[in-house]
Amino acid sequence: MTIVAVNANAPISSGEIPTTDPRRATDVDYKQQQIIDFLEQNQLDALLLQSPENIAWFTSGADLTRSGSGESCAAVFITQDARLIACSNVDANQIFDRAIPGLGFQIKTRPWYEPLSQLIKDLCKGRKVASDTGVEQTQNVSAELKGFRVPFTELEGERIRALGKIVSHAVEATARRVERSQTEQEIAGCLSHRLLKHGVNPKRLQVMVDGQSIRYRHWGYGEDRLERYCVISAVGSQNGLHAAATRTVSLGKPPSSFIKSHHQALLMQATGIYFSKPDWALFDTWNRVKRIYEKYDCPDEWQHADQADIIGYLPAETSILLNSDFKFAPGMAAFWHPSVGPAMTGDTILIEQDQTILITPMEQWPTAKIKVKEQQMSLPDILILPE
Repeated sequence: MTIVAVNANAPISSGEIPTTDPRRATDVDYKQQQIIDFLEQNQLDALLLQSPENIAWFTSGADLTRSGSGESCAAVFITQDARLIACSNVDANQIFDRAIPGLGFQIKTRPWYEPLSQLIKDLCKGRKVASDTGVEQTQNVSAELKGFRVPFTELEGERIRALGKIVSHAVEATARRVERSQTEQEIAGCLSHRLLKHGVNPKRLQVMVDGQSIRYRHWGYGEDRLERYCVISAVGSQNGLHAAATRTVSLGKPPSSFIKSHHQALLMQATGIYFSKPDWALFDTWNRVKRIYEKYDCPDEWQHADQADIIGYLPAETSILLNSDFKFAPGMAAFWHPSVGPAMTGDTILIEQDQTILITPMEQWPTAKIKVKEQQMSLPDILILPE
């Protein structure tokens, strides 16, 4: 086991490098204190993190996966007086310089031709360690760690708001430029480009032309060509956080049946957003949405697809389930994405103590006015382009 320095004169701790983001450093310090308290309460010596979502949370946004892979190429090891990155010598410089600069991490490495698991085994030896995987007979606390990832810190709240604007802008800009006979793949490619050029990683893209989603609610994209209308949806990630938005575009006026389905889906979405309130259990909110499905003559539609998710360091930290007693809290984000027949709507909201904020706002996009109780909301209507 070795401690890597970038060069002969480089510091062995990223904390000795001047940080370019003091607020991020403060965020990491706050999270380390949370973990220290957790270790003390549970009489543990250390916590080992290997899941990308937990690493991104603790490091305040570092991505320790290799491009094209969903698995981390490193692990984070946290004790009461240190925070370490365990990785191969190949990844050390990039992690040290780019992922965690000035954040007080040490890096421990092994040569690339030796398994990372051996380094992890050495770190855990003789210690009472918890982890998010249960590796090396450590205590698996993955469920408890979800409670650390949500609600958000102040910095995370600001980041997800900024991310939401980028995602909705990319979806809308893509929709405004669709052309007849484009394939779903071509449209998805344009959407991916718009996200990537703003530093947002496309985590899930959906392009569903001419009723594709009636049969396949989780359809991604394929070779089908656009003729009349299209639903475009994206989940994007930046700094480890996720935000999502869905928009619908039509070449000429869409069929009246499709317009009706879209407006019904907006009613469900508006109801879900309105009742996403602090201290409300998910099943209480869901029951309100279900009643609207019944009231507007589509009582079985909710059974064909999931409706909403708590979104954060995972696209779905928690899904809205019929009997879930998980409660909304200030600082949580939710992605409501109900569907009715061929229509699907979707936006990300941030829940605060006294209001709910739509963080995937519309720009130069037609709106539909939906009233829930005494509150009127503006949600995305269908964009109609010239034929």
